[in-house]
Order: sequence, then C-alpha cells, then structure tokens
Amino acid sequence: MITSEGPLRVQIASVVFQNPIILAAGTAGYGRELADIVDLDALGGFVTKAVSPEPRPGNAALRVADFAGGMINAVGLANPGVEHVRDEVIPWLAAHHTATRKIVNVVGRTTDDFITVIQTLEEALGVGPIAQSEAVSGYELNVSCPNVKAGGLEFGADPKALATVVRDARAATRRPIFVKLSPTLPDIAAMAQVAEEHGADVISLVNTLPGLVVDLERRKPSLSFGSGGVSGPGLLPVGVLATWRVRQAVRIPLMGIGGVASAEDALQYIMAGATLVGVGTTAMKDPRRPERIVAGLARWCDREGVRNVEELVGALEWTA
Repeated sequence: MITSEGPLRVQIASVVFQNPIILAAGTAGYGRELADIVDLDALGGFVTKAVSPEPRPGNAALRVADFAGGMINAVGLANPGVEHVRDEVIPWLAAHHTATRKIVNVVGRTTDDFITVIQTLEEALGVGPIAQSEAVSGYELNVSCPNVKAGGLEFGADPKALATVVRDARAATRRPIFVKLSPTLPDIAAMAQVAEEHGADVISLVNTLPGLVVDLERRKPSLSFGSGGVSGPGLLPVGVLATWRVRQAVRIPLMGIGGVASAEDALQYIMAGATLVGVGTTAMKDPRRPERIVAGLARWCDREGVRNVEELVGALEWTA
C-alpha cells in the first residue's frame, strides 16, 4: 500500500500513484512479459496490451519498423481475449508489483465489446481474493478503434458513439475510466468534453499518428499491413499541444503520452496539464529508461524546490 507523501506522489480519483510515470499501452504486455526486464516497482503504473472479447491474431509480420524519427507499428491489437486475461493475467497482476497501478486497455468493434470486456473482468475481480480485487486500478478505452456499426468511423470521432461507450463503461465499473483519443481528431478538446460529460475520469493524450514508411529496395511499405501508427520523439510536441488544448476544455485529469524519453519531456506534459505521463517507444528501446525518468523527475523537483509534482500540473504560462 502506498503511504508516501513524497514529491512524486499523485492521485487520480481514488487511486494513488507513487509517481506519475506510466508504461503506455502496447509496450508493457500484461506486466509479466517485462517483469525481469523493467523495474516495474519503480514506476507509477502501466497500461496493459489491448483486451478484446475474443482472441485476435493481429496483422501479419512485419508489424514493427524503425525509422529515423521513431517507430511505426501495425500490430493489429493482437491479444489472447478477455477470458485468457481473466483466468491467467488477473491472478498474476494481483500477486505482483502491488505498489504499481495497473490499467487495462480495452478495445472493441462495437460498443458492446467494450462493455463485455469490463463486465467480464469486473466479475472476476469481485469474486476473487481480496488482493485480486485490487489487481486492476482502472480501464483505458481505446476509442481510436473503428466502429463497425458506423461504417468504420472511430468511436472517438463520433460524439454519439463516444458518449455511449463512455457512459456504458461508467455504468459497468466503479474504477476510473481513461479515454484515449487520437491526435488526428479535428477538435480533440471537444471530444474530450464529450468523454468528461459522460463519465470519464481521465483523458489519455495521444494515440499514435498514422504514417507510412517505404522500403526503397522492395518498393513496398516496410510493414506488411502497409500503413501504421507512428510513435517516438516526433510525437512529443503533438502530444504536448493536445494536452494543453484539452486542459483548457476539461476539469478531469489527463495522461500525456507520446515521445517521452527524459524527465524534461515528462515535465513538458505535466506543465501543459497532465497529471500522469505515459512512456512507450523509448522503453522498448531502453527498458531502464522509465526508471531513470522517475529519478530525473525527483532530482528536478528537489533542485527547483517543488514539494509535490502536482504543483506543476498546468503551470505552463501561455494564452494562445
């Protein structure tokens, strides 16, 4: 149990994080995969890989490729399905890294898919041992998924669909609901307001940017799927701007994600308005980088006389 009142402690709804650094979805597996590689106990938390009602094989290899500005991926939300996560992952999460908060990333092709995942996991969390009930601290809704009932339009780009999935998710659990939005939305602040109005506790900003990397020798896309999601250093200013814009529009906390490779990068998100900061691509390249970011944040706060990092949330002095 976290009791520290140290400079990096932050709180979202009723959940206390020992520090604001979170491993972003898709980079931490379900925790067990990184347990011997990343010091999970040093972090505030992690977001799991996607979970859908049914197993998904994902896209054919090659799924991930590096390029000069970062990384591009088209994994296709591959996952073993919610029943496997319920039976195999939840007990492990309950028994390991108890000071590290775990957020489950949820995906679906329909609104009902999101709710099926949450209800299935809530039932398991409610009937297991007391420790198991604390295995999951919240759910992150990946509303960048295409809604098959709306012709493939992303849930996060359709106010009615977004309102429905957030409202129904809110009714299915008392745990915090994170809503992850795409940087390509025409008005990301307006969609964040929709999520807030219908029960979201946190807005996650941002998902990857769509892109294409060409293999010049083969004269084909580097990824088998073709296009993919771009992450890495180039996404940092995009995510920071989105965070600042959404901070002006909503009152609920934010998690800034994209391009973070240092304590200074994390502080940009925090000053733009984020309470939590997700680390993704850099952790895949250097698994010890996230804990060094935590240490760097602590040093910065000590040097600048900051008693708690939450003092810096939204401290950016700028009026556009």
